[in-house]
Amino acid sequence: MHVLRTPDDRFADLAGFPFEPRYATVSDPDGGTLRMHYVDEGPRDGPPILMCHGNPDWSYSFRGLIRHFADAGYRAIAPDMLGFGRSDKPADRRAHSIERHVDWLRELVVGLDLRDATLVCQDWGSTMGCGVVALEPDRFARILVANGILHTAEPELAGRLPPGYSVHALNDREVCVGVDMLAWLARSQRMPGLKASQSVSGLCREKAAPEVHAGYDAPFPDEDHMVALRQFAMLIPLRPDDEGAVLNRRTWQALGAFERPLLTVYGDSDPCTGGWEGIFQERVPGAKGQPHVVLEGAGHFLGEDRPEDFARHALEFVQST
Repeated sequence: MHVLRTPDDRFADLAGFPFEPRYATVSDPDGGTLRMHYVDEGPRDGPPILMCHGNPDWSYSFRGLIRHFADAGYRAIAPDMLGFGRSDKPADRRAHSIERHVDWLRELVVGLDLRDATLVCQDWGSTMGCGVVALEPDRFARILVANGILHTAEPELAGRLPPGYSVHALNDREVCVGVDMLAWLARSQRMPGLKASQSVSGLCREKAAPEVHAGYDAPFPDEDHMVALRQFAMLIPLRPDDEGAVLNRRTWQALGAFERPLLTVYGDSDPCTGGWEGIFQERVPGAKGQPHVVLEGAGHFLGEDRPEDFARHALEFVQST
């Protein structure tokens, strides 16, 4: 497997991200190994909180939560998915699938022997993180889904998601895909000079500082390093029988038996994940009776628009359950 590694100097002196890099080894499907980066702050014997990011971000997006959790005595762990952040970046698009990213994350969780853990997951991190919960349910005490997604393209999603970002089957031969979803799929493949920070600009209510944009762009010095960023858009299941949809239905089935607490925290101004909170609340037994949160004036990146509120609700959830 051809693998790229972002030079270390790209991560020097990033705004609000002073954390020491740590690395684990996960399996290369061709028989070798890959390096997976993760942040690990706070006491090693503290209750673990695993934070899983989405696309096109990396552990940098959790920098505020990392600090709050560590200061409160928790072990704050934030990995970078392969292809993102300081983790190795497989250069072949075919290396990136939902199943493979779930397996890589599972290797990290098992390798660190995380137990009684809290999963905090955002965007694609909800797909991968909940995928690991489905495989290792006894390791997790609770889940916080923040602007999370778990696509299946099933007909039951009709009318439940933002019209522009809906994806659901109409019948055995037809599928409805929203115009904004189609635009994102096209832009992710065709747009030259695509940058991670463009998503931060477009999906935040608050204008992020230039140094924050630099933090999101740090892992991607050139087009060669952006394979995962572009490929993740193509992992969105467009048919119920897509490989990712089948895998995500397996995850939903496991979540249907998850009776430990699950909290949803969503921004009221996120154009692409609204509606998913209701689906998590309905399908997961542990979501019943929880004080689910909609953050006013928050877009897709809660840690940028409402960092203090996001951290407060997350800490209250962990401490109260």
